[in-house]
Amino acid sequence: MPADYLIVGAGSAGCALAWRLAEAGRRVTVIEHGGSDAGPFIQMPGALSYPMNMGVYDWGLQTEPEPHLGGRVLSVPRGKVIGGSSSINGMVYVRGHARDFDTWAELGADGWAYADVLPYFKRMEASHGGSGPDYRGMDGPLHITRGPRANPLFDAFIAAGRQAGYPVTADYNGAQQEGFGPMEATIWKGRRWSAANAYLKPALATGNVHLVRGLARRVVFEGPRAVGVEIARGGTVEVIRATREVILSASSINTPKLLMLSGIGPGAHLAAHGIPVLADRAGVGANLQDHLEIYMQYAASQPVTLYKYWNLWGKAFVGAQWLLTGTGLGASNQFEACGFIRSRAGIDYPDIQFHFLPIAVRYDGRATPEGHGFQAHVGPMRSKSRGSVTLRSANPAEAPRIQFNYMSHPDDWEEFRTCIRLTREIFGQEAFRRFVRHEIQPGAAVGTDDQIDAFLRDHVESAYHPCGTARMGRAGDPMAVVDPQCRVIGVDGLRVADSSIFPQVTNGNLNAPSIMVGEKAADHILGRVPLPASNQQPWIHPDWQTAQR
Repeated sequence: MPADYLIVGAGSAGCALAWRLAEAGRRVTVIEHGGSDAGPFIQMPGALSYPMNMGVYDWGLQTEPEPHLGGRVLSVPRGKVIGGSSSINGMVYVRGHARDFDTWAELGADGWAYADVLPYFKRMEASHGGSGPDYRGMDGPLHITRGPRANPLFDAFIAAGRQAGYPVTADYNGAQQEGFGPMEATIWKGRRWSAANAYLKPALATGNVHLVRGLARRVVFEGPRAVGVEIARGGTVEVIRATREVILSASSINTPKLLMLSGIGPGAHLAAHGIPVLADRAGVGANLQDHLEIYMQYAASQPVTLYKYWNLWGKAFVGAQWLLTGTGLGASNQFEACGFIRSRAGIDYPDIQFHFLPIAVRYDGRATPEGHGFQAHVGPMRSKSRGSVTLRSANPAEAPRIQFNYMSHPDDWEEFRTCIRLTREIFGQEAFRRFVRHEIQPGAAVGTDDQIDAFLRDHVESAYHPCGTARMGRAGDPMAVVDPQCRVIGVDGLRVADSSIFPQVTNGNLNAPSIMVGEKAADHILGRVPLPASNQQPWIHPDWQTAQR
């Protein structure tokens, strides 16, 4: 018997959606191309650099040569495994600032302002250590925890922010994002608490959810109505059907690809690939956004960093301790302190984010040759650059073209220069005096605008937060792809629920708002009245118009 609902993608939003639909008694089929998330590479938080570099868990996508970065090709990790990117990410939990969602509403996402989405964030959370029930959920499926901050460098980073004149915030996911404080993570009892662990596995246990392995090739329509999805598995092509609706939760890269392969997208582009146009929607694949960041690295004057474990025996010790006890360094993602600041006066909410890490290392696991060191990942939150996802061909097995157009807006360069200079000021505070030996990267010799720009061109990295390629908006907006109920405009029976519907990238990491989209979309799909709007207000710096801090 066909399911009521068919979800393509067992990622952050898709897992949440599957659970909420199953909880309501609906029959759901989830299509996922990836496999199991079992094993320490995914489940051990301290091993986070491994799964995003493993072809068994990652789609292996890359950008086209980026014209404003000297033709560099950057990797675009996306989870190909149950849990999707929540199973290969850094586990950092950031909802975004209240103003992000108010901006969504201003851009046409009616009913998605902060007052509307806060109840869904609360419904999904089980907050451990947050600011309490006014702003935080206490009994949801998604456990949110804080690391022990046992390494003295974490508290030094927070203290340095305070010494530089910035606020300290006890809970950046509560009323006050702005400031320095402890970072939160989707980790529970020493394990990665992915969307698969929080939502999909309980949903499968209800018997209402069926997981199908296969590569989704296109959405199948009868007239203007979506009735199923064509998939490839086991060397054959077949159609999985749904009696009510099809929901795409395949990521901000693969969702627009699937829409275009199904005849929904820019008409001329589809025609050029021989794809019959079902709905001419210029916004499909457009509006691609991301966060870029640099790693500000410092050599340590004391052996207090994680470098002592960055060898075969050290990693074996950390792994064995975690396997035997579920504790130790392996039970943390090591992102335990952070900051959100404004780059200048006249900006009302933070536009720079810091992740602090007590080792100088790249995401691919390569440590700096300087040995003991530490770093802050820093970058602007609201780049004006926009890119696109387009088809390379009509072959569903071929990866799409991904062009972010990073640093294509002149403001990006000015914002990044500010990031570097403000970060140097923070690490120059008294709290770090006993820990800093010298700056490794960019290096003290990199000081002028031209020198900083040259460094940026060679060294900026994606923070892996792509979104916006099936933008939510009002039905009359020619660039909108879905309406505020997540329905694809121009067809029937098809919705999108993942980060591709974000009108604008949020202030921070994307796992939390992606899961929220799945939670809220479920109520729209079920025809329920949305949760009552909240009357909680965010903290805004009282002197934001005249002061940077």
